[in-house]
Amino acid sequence: MDTQKLRADSPDLIHSDKKIVFLLIAILAIIWGSSFIMMKRGLVVYDPAQVGAIRVFSAFLCVFPFAVRHFRKVKAAKWKFILASGLLGNGIPAILFPLAQTNISSSVAGMINAMTPLFTMIVGVSLFGMAGGRNRIVGLLIGLAGALILIGGKNATMENGNPWFAGFIVLATVCYAFSVNILRYRLAELSSVVITGFALMFAGIPMGIYLFSTDFVQRTKEVDGSGKSLAAILILGVFSTAISSVLFNRLIKMAGALSASSVTYLIPIVAMMWGFYDHENLGLIHLVGLAAILGGVYLINNRR
Repeated sequence: MDTQKLRADSPDLIHSDKKIVFLLIAILAIIWGSSFIMMKRGLVVYDPAQVGAIRVFSAFLCVFPFAVRHFRKVKAAKWKFILASGLLGNGIPAILFPLAQTNISSSVAGMINAMTPLFTMIVGVSLFGMAGGRNRIVGLLIGLAGALILIGGKNATMENGNPWFAGFIVLATVCYAFSVNILRYRLAELSSVVITGFALMFAGIPMGIYLFSTDFVQRTKEVDGSGKSLAAILILGVFSTAISSVLFNRLIKMAGALSASSVTYLIPIVAMMWGFYDHENLGLIHLVGLAAILGGVYLINNRR
């Protein structure tokens, strides 16, 4: 039977697919929007490198068993791209974000994270042949202006925090931009589980070795509140890194980049809600900066 004809003649099936797409977008927004407050909880006991190592190592343990049986199916030429995806999409940002959040509030971190599509466009146009356009250039400039407003805004930092630590978040979004383009243009034919599992292998194994060479075990045993901090980071690793990576790749395959980009608009909103819940100070200037970034992202996704 012709699958395309079946889909065209089956409104219920199409409606069902749309429901799944909206559900994936909502789940990813909640998971990724909540990741910043989870990092904040983890930093109560562990240092930024340990938070990143626990996150990536636990994600590796979660996904790798499902990917390892497909080892021989991966062509030799693809391994360098999987390595790059693992380091740029998981390993490096996992340390940069908690490092930034030693000085930057979790809600502002979530807002600046919305810059990822801006840098994705820069990297895509420069290195991967992505189409440019007037709207995308204007959107890029508006988005960058919004990021500067956020970074320089009052109460962007924690008490006595250094606003320059926001640069670590910007660097993390650049890493994400390279990873997204590698996934899109170099690894599109591989399944979500295979890409995620092997990418986390390259990042997770060295992270695990590093983690147990630190005072991680001692802190877990001796510091009050370590159970809650460890639980927050494990949730971060399993959901925000392992499961969400598989779901996001699935979303791209089902609905394309436009629907996937919708997550970008929702993540900062969830991060802001957590910030209000945690009594973080946010003002009008932050909303202006966020609006500029999201407006820039909208223009970038409008290819005219």
